[in-house]
Amino acid sequence: MTNPADSASPAALPETFRALLLTKNGDAVSADLTDVPTAELPAGEVTVRVQASDLNYKDGLAILGKLGIRTYPMVPGIDFAGTVLESSDARYQTGDNVTLTGWGVGERFWGGYAELARVKADWLVKTPERFSAAEAMAVGTAGLTAMLCVMALEDAGLTPDQGGDVLVTGAAGGVGSVAVSLLSARGYRVTAATGRVESEGDYLRGLGASDVIHRDELSALKKPLEKERWTAAIDVAGGATLAGVLSSTRYGGHVAACGLADSAGLTASVLPFILRNVTLHGVDSVQCPAPQRQRAWDRLAAELPETLLKDGVQTARLEDLPRLAGEILAGQVRGRTVIDLS
Repeated sequence: MTNPADSASPAALPETFRALLLTKNGDAVSADLTDVPTAELPAGEVTVRVQASDLNYKDGLAILGKLGIRTYPMVPGIDFAGTVLESSDARYQTGDNVTLTGWGVGERFWGGYAELARVKADWLVKTPERFSAAEAMAVGTAGLTAMLCVMALEDAGLTPDQGGDVLVTGAAGGVGSVAVSLLSARGYRVTAATGRVESEGDYLRGLGASDVIHRDELSALKKPLEKERWTAAIDVAGGATLAGVLSSTRYGGHVAACGLADSAGLTASVLPFILRNVTLHGVDSVQCPAPQRQRAWDRLAAELPETLLKDGVQTARLEDLPRLAGEILAGQVRGRTVIDLS
């Protein structure tokens, strides 16, 4: 473990580091690639040499000034992976490979679009040996959330031999596509729901989905109790879609909900919970305890299909981010984007 006193040594770290820095002048937010004095890094127990980050929709909002960031200047980037340079926490030593997803970095605390990051030790996990920093970012928050959803269902007793279909909504997105792959690889029969069946059906079947349906089939359901269809479900949409999922889940079934893509409003009746004994599990990749996050990463290392680390992954640099931010908000970015800082 690095001696805490070493962090004060001028020789311990470079004097400056390169970062995409957000600044605000009046209502205008600008994103500029600049050299930042290392002394301006925020407080934290662990300093990381960032090797890779990724691009999420929320990152695009932040870069273009469309996210409610309260403190400027800010380094965006809600995920990163790299190597420990300094640590005052016994869990992490110099040279350890670590990954961070979420925890408000890039929004309330300086994030991953920089060569250096300093964060609280509790926010990190050790990167499994299977993954390089870039591969950890190809998994990112989406892959972690998908695995946490699978774990929620299986910790509640779901097994492949129970039969029936496990539904995944938003199946072509980051969380949904990984969830489809993980479930099908474990032997579950998966139904994938998407808003673009014609263009994404073959892709989802290639991930292992046995059936593909249009998401409108779910949001159009209005009765408190519909025909029982799903043994379990993973929902990333919320709103009317989640209400439809709950009303059509079988007796004793479990639903893991992890997103609000459509709406935070939920009009579901209590009848699925009372008369069908359906259980709703909320999944938050930030708030789950550190041992749970580490277990999810370890399972991803053991179970994630290799193709998901390669197919649909593009690499970009820090200087590409202002352009990519506009493209991701316009729906023009496909697959996952890894930001290379090595």
